[in-house]
Amino acid sequence: MNANVLPRWRQPSATQIRVVKVVIFVLCVLPALRLGVLMWRNELGANPIEHITRATGWWALTVLALTLAVTPLRRVLSVHWLLRVRRMLGLFCFFYASLHFVTYVWLDQFFDWQGIIADVIKRPFITVGFSALLAMTPLALTSTSAMVRRLGAKRWLALHRLVYLVAILGVVHFLWLVKKDLTEPLVFFGVFALLLGVRVVYWLKDRRPGPAGPLRTSVPKMP
Repeated sequence: MNANVLPRWRQPSATQIRVVKVVIFVLCVLPALRLGVLMWRNELGANPIEHITRATGWWALTVLALTLAVTPLRRVLSVHWLLRVRRMLGLFCFFYASLHFVTYVWLDQFFDWQGIIADVIKRPFITVGFSALLAMTPLALTSTSAMVRRLGAKRWLALHRLVYLVAILGVVHFLWLVKKDLTEPLVFFGVFALLLGVRVVYWLKDRRPGPAGPLRTSVPKMP
């Protein structure tokens, strides 16, 4: 690769990073806008509530996978600026997970809290999905730079390792929800297993004694 191109690709200007963040923001918003348009045009099919529930859950898992992919890509490609889009991806994951939950509470259950509590207790896939959302909430609330400083890097990093639990619970939720075709849940299972497996490999590698590699920094790493 041309030596003049590589630094520009790995170290874009602040303006270029802002452009990338705007593009990612628009791409992440589009699924929600599409759902809104389909709802307005009454084109969500025979079971619109199920359509919205499945779509929001699918996008929550997809954006979560993209969020978890940032750190391996950063290390493999030495593209450190990717960390600057990770927070946005994580918040969009929480956004779609929240829409998924609101669809269930509002459109499916009509705020019947007794029925919702009974559902959470009696139906395992709802229990697991609700647990994933609960685990994700503190991650969203502490995603700002101010919260990193307030908690301290070590405590912030320890808290944000909950993202691994969120990934596991999200896949289990999807697997238990689907009764016939398990293709999509198994694909997500494979993707998350790969992303978490790569982290284990890097964790073992970083624990080996020896001089610190060029990628080790004092900045808190993403879980």
